[in-house]
Amino acid sequence: MKEQLKISMAFLGLLVGAGFATGLEVIQYFASFGINGLWGAVLAGVVMAVAGAVILQLGSYFLADEHKAVFRSITHPAVSWGLDIVVTLTLFCIGFVMLAGAGSNLEQQFGLPAWIGSLIMTVLVMVVGLLNVDKVSSIIGGLTPLLILAVLIGFAYTLFNLPDDFSAVSELATQAESPVSPWWLSAVNYNGLALLLGVSMSLVIGGNHVNMRDAGRGGLLGGVIYTILLILAVFTLLANIETVAGDDVPMLTLFNSMHPAMGYVMVFIIFAMIFNTAIGMFYALGRRVTPSRPSWYTPVFLALCAAGYAVSFIGFDTLMTYVYPVLGYLGMAMVVFLVGWWIYARRRLTEESGHRDTIRDLTEQREDDDADFSSDDESELSDELEESDADSDALAEQVTSEVTGEDDGEDAGDTDPGEKERE
Repeated sequence: MKEQLKISMAFLGLLVGAGFATGLEVIQYFASFGINGLWGAVLAGVVMAVAGAVILQLGSYFLADEHKAVFRSITHPAVSWGLDIVVTLTLFCIGFVMLAGAGSNLEQQFGLPAWIGSLIMTVLVMVVGLLNVDKVSSIIGGLTPLLILAVLIGFAYTLFNLPDDFSAVSELATQAESPVSPWWLSAVNYNGLALLLGVSMSLVIGGNHVNMRDAGRGGLLGGVIYTILLILAVFTLLANIETVAGDDVPMLTLFNSMHPAMGYVMVFIIFAMIFNTAIGMFYALGRRVTPSRPSWYTPVFLALCAAGYAVSFIGFDTLMTYVYPVLGYLGMAMVVFLVGWWIYARRRLTEESGHRDTIRDLTEQREDDDADFSSDDESELSDELEESDADSDALAEQVTSEVTGEDDGEDAGDTDPGEKERE
């Protein structure tokens, strides 16, 4: 259960990034439809829970260290190439937009020049991105409870300050522009966008866990928590639409209306969520660009971060209004491919999960000095590794690493002996 919770927090951290934390996406994609926006949140949550379980489990099944190998295995080469291009470009585009957003966030609250806030975020991303994937996902998951706490505080405040006429509030909310309509299509489009942004790092997180059951349940749990948070956020912003309407950072406005000190707290939380999104984008991008040469990761990753900072002053509004809906539709298509293949290969996935359970049990027995590990057990372990769909050497090393609690490397640039070349 501990591993499942860890996975769910990391997955959730990728989903509830800067757009969710600021509240801008929540208003545009959900609250702008009034009461129907709440139904949209429910629909989006159901899709996210299913897709989360599928994506994390597929990452585990393929022991993914980047997204291209997974796409290539489940779709036609032309489709795989198209998805790879879209996801790779999206990683970089959203990555530098997050750097710009960090600058704007600190500028709005503290008056710092935007380039300073962006530089601070870039340095943080560079430092954390040199850690291995397990540490990166732990940091992403560790920051996520901050947003959960913020949403709960906002929701509690709203319950004690409900509007007198909710129908009037709902009508006012519909005056906000939404990039996609009607409400149900907006909800699904938002799903596609969020998953397109998070799929690459989600596959990597799943690939860092051999237990496919834990990975799938972690994704499902993350989706369920996401659903609850989304519903609470939509309700909170909808009920306070008179206060936050027209603002670029609605959540910050709401917290400032509670008390100035709360605004400073929310600035930190938003900055942390921007960091979550930025590190998820650049880390996954660095992994994608260097799959066959892991030793090149560090210089390539740092160069990508520097390039992202250099172009981080491109406007966010244009991206939100015109590019996000297109990415959302592409993300929807990607989810259909992933879920479709998961359904098609369900029996195969179940068998593989059984092999890995046996491999882990035998490995734990072998590594336990107090347990008997006979030649028959050794032979059975060898047979199970051969029958597994995964590369036997890579699987054996990863299982051993999990059982013994050893890291796969001190930083992301280390070349892991069992890391497969997937080019």
